[in-house]
Amino acid sequence: MIGIGTALNVTTVLVGATIGTLLSHWLPQRTRDVVTDSLGMTTLLIAAMSAASVQEGALQAAVGTSAPVLIILGALLVGGVVGSLLNLEFRLESVGASLQRHLTHGQTVTKERVRFVEGFVSASLVFCVGPLAILGSLSDGLGRGINQLVLKSTLDLFAALAFAASFGWGVAAAALSVLVVQGSVTLLGFALGAVMPEAHVAALTATGGLLLVGVGLRLLRIRAFPTGDLLPALPIAVLLTQLVVMFR
Repeated sequence: MIGIGTALNVTTVLVGATIGTLLSHWLPQRTRDVVTDSLGMTTLLIAAMSAASVQEGALQAAVGTSAPVLIILGALLVGGVVGSLLNLEFRLESVGASLQRHLTHGQTVTKERVRFVEGFVSASLVFCVGPLAILGSLSDGLGRGINQLVLKSTLDLFAALAFAASFGWGVAAAALSVLVVQGSVTLLGFALGAVMPEAHVAALTATGGLLLVGVGLRLLRIRAFPTGDLLPALPIAVLLTQLVVMFR
């Protein structure tokens, strides 16, 4: 049944966020900070593993040995310009603030609102930027199974628990992002009828890995990196790869 993988993922995010939020009342702030730092370091590890896809043989064979880094650079530059002009980071934060006001009837203090928005934005990026979100959803849409999304759902269960222990119910709201993003990609896969070539997948994975670096820096409180503004770099990386393949 097409779409069951995304439904499973949404469920695990909600379950993990609920457990994490309930546990957060029993945890001191110092413990919450340690949990967030651990998640930040793990995110950087996943980011490094994903970014290493820039060296994959399929990508280098398709575009040459020197082009992959330039493709990723071009995707980030063009994507960053497009995203900043569209103000995507602010729009994503606005969605989080709007959800927080509706869920709490606007009766929370500013500090709680900031915590809710931060949880929603950070969790949404971690859950939706990774390569498993794209590749797993495509595979689901193509009717080729949900194995990748089952793996992602398991990882997201624990990630949501860790996030919610620090940020609360904002992480549960990120389930909406998972539903919209992965549901859309699943429908796209169903329409395409075929997966992307391996070289394009590698470019997408490497670009997503660099975006996750920004998420990791944000979680570690090193810099509030506007990762949301760079989201257009993902499809642009695929387009640039195709252009190089065509004109090479």
